[in-house]
Amino acid sequence: MTEVIQAYRFALDPDSQQEDQLRSHCGAQRFAYNWGLARVKAVMDQRRAEASYDLPAEELTPSLSWSAYSLRKDWNQAKDDVAPWWSENSKEAYASGLANLATALKNWNHSKNGKRKGPKVEFPRFKGKRHTWSCRFTTGSFGLADSDRSHVKLPRIGTVRTHESTRKLARHVERGSATIRSATVSFRGGRWFVSFSVKIDRNDPAPADPDRVVGVDLGINSLAVLSTGEVVPNPRHLEAAQKELRRLQRQASRRTGPNRRTRQKPSNRWRKTQVCINRLHAFIANARRDGLHKLSSRLVREYGAIVLEDLNFKGMMSNRRLARHVAGVGMGQFRRQIEYKAAWSGVHTYVASRWYPSSKTCNGCGAVKAKLRLSERTYTCDHCGYRADRDLNAARNLAGLASSPSCGATENEPAGNPRKTTPGGGGYCHRKTPTEAGVNAAPRGDSSGTFLHVS
Repeated sequence: MTEVIQAYRFALDPDSQQEDQLRSHCGAQRFAYNWGLARVKAVMDQRRAEASYDLPAEELTPSLSWSAYSLRKDWNQAKDDVAPWWSENSKEAYASGLANLATALKNWNHSKNGKRKGPKVEFPRFKGKRHTWSCRFTTGSFGLADSDRSHVKLPRIGTVRTHESTRKLARHVERGSATIRSATVSFRGGRWFVSFSVKIDRNDPAPADPDRVVGVDLGINSLAVLSTGEVVPNPRHLEAAQKELRRLQRQASRRTGPNRRTRQKPSNRWRKTQVCINRLHAFIANARRDGLHKLSSRLVREYGAIVLEDLNFKGMMSNRRLARHVAGVGMGQFRRQIEYKAAWSGVHTYVASRWYPSSKTCNGCGAVKAKLRLSERTYTCDHCGYRADRDLNAARNLAGLASSPSCGATENEPAGNPRKTTPGGGGYCHRKTPTEAGVNAAPRGDSSGTFLHVS
């Protein structure tokens, strides 16, 4: 039994009046966010201007607290003047907007001071009317409707019909194994959704064969190649929709779109075409996500250990010839699903080091090729004559990292170009445990469920 925080998302079918109320709440959240950001920005600019005149720190304009509590307190004092219509919406709409602002400012400050890892976070910007609509409720009357399993309750909006049944979540709530913490409504792809953040006790079954290990090599020609020899075809949802997507984009180009330089407003016909484009993109994303969920769930239910690669997705997207194909696979989404589902079922997950040459290493004798072009789809070992599909060879090498591999001599000669030498010889070593080979394993039952490489 594992207690986790999980989200349940349901599509909504609101009537016209409820849809107006949903838009109003999302607009209220955006208004509170922009109001708080304007105050913070004004004080920061004022302090910066005063500091330019060499004023001492004690004489500068007092700074504002960026905590959600302080922002809400300031909002409650000024809301009657800046938003006399505030009572039309739930107070949670304004509170959620200020909470989002507090989080954005905190992330920016930590990124600037080096406390936050990853890419640099820019200073928050104002949200426009065309920004993604969303609103979060943490207090009030929200949750599942008591009457049936096809309605949900939202504060100030009332009971809203859902497009799909809520029985999966309702059964957990009735048994007492789940508690709804918050509800977030959003508008994406031409449809309203509600997401419930739920604290739930999961009791996922153990894998069918806990002693089996599978290596997964993700690619473009095929979605995944398993070390067992199974090849999962790539459905190429984005490629299949390219004809219709190009037609809609040509249609939009012939219509009057927005122009910030001349302040030209888009026409209604252009907006209608954009709605069709967004719906098509949402259909592609849903189809891709559904396929990845089915594959990741099947692997977690069958195998006791799964080995993946730490791929450089951002670097792969920088290749203009492969960017669209890489994005259409959803490699990062697949890894995320594997990691959290494996944690629920107690499955070991290994992530090989980014510099581990899984494709260049011979699975038969362990020799490492100095160079292997992307066009070479069949791996042929120059030492032992081992011959196999390139992706299958990589998947089998990944599977070998989950246990102490029995490989032969490792050879990593220079590639002939002193500027581009392979890091395989320095980044790993054969005949070692997964931890020594660049993979860090945590014991079964660890709360994280992830096994990251040691850099």
